[in-house]
Amino acid sequence: MYAISLGDDGAELRPLEPWHAEEFLAHLDRGREFIGQFISFGSRETDVPAARAMLQRYADMRAADTGSLHGLWLGGTLVGGVLFLNFDAEHGNAEVGCWLEPAGTGRGLVTRAMRVLLDFAVEQRGIHRIEWVAASGNVPSLNVARRLGMTRDGVRRQAHPYGGLRHDLEVWSILAPEWREARARAVENGH
Repeated sequence: MYAISLGDDGAELRPLEPWHAEEFLAHLDRGREFIGQFISFGSRETDVPAARAMLQRYADMRAADTGSLHGLWLGGTLVGGVLFLNFDAEHGNAEVGCWLEPAGTGRGLVTRAMRVLLDFAVEQRGIHRIEWVAASGNVPSLNVARRLGMTRDGVRRQAHPYGGLRHDLEVWSILAPEWREARARAVENGH
């Protein structure tokens, strides 16, 4: 299967498929507490059949052209991923997201991988608006949105009941022309 190099550190972006279920579960187990600080991603996947079922749901979404899941490998180990939570080519809208275990943090992996996804969405699929939604307390996630050149559209106050609290959700977005400008600036700056 294909792998897209994300730089000289051995980081790769690859499809995350149902046959990765055991590796995906091991990754979730390593990062479950960290990943679960602001999102429930992977919280119900506590055995191989559940992990395989989740990966199959996203494989089905990819086949239906409504979403997709992509893993981030560092030195051959799955450490996180990026995804299209929803993908609406007909209307030119998509929502992206991410998750990481601690071993993948602080390396710019999500930013590098997200650039690949945004390029694909805008240049190959004609997506006009890409949205990023994160809890206000999830500063690393919000920083990725900033690094990608996204604009904060607003805050959905206390919209996310999670972990016994109601979290504010920040909505960020980037439009196709803005993405092209941000990408050009990043290339000029050597990113």
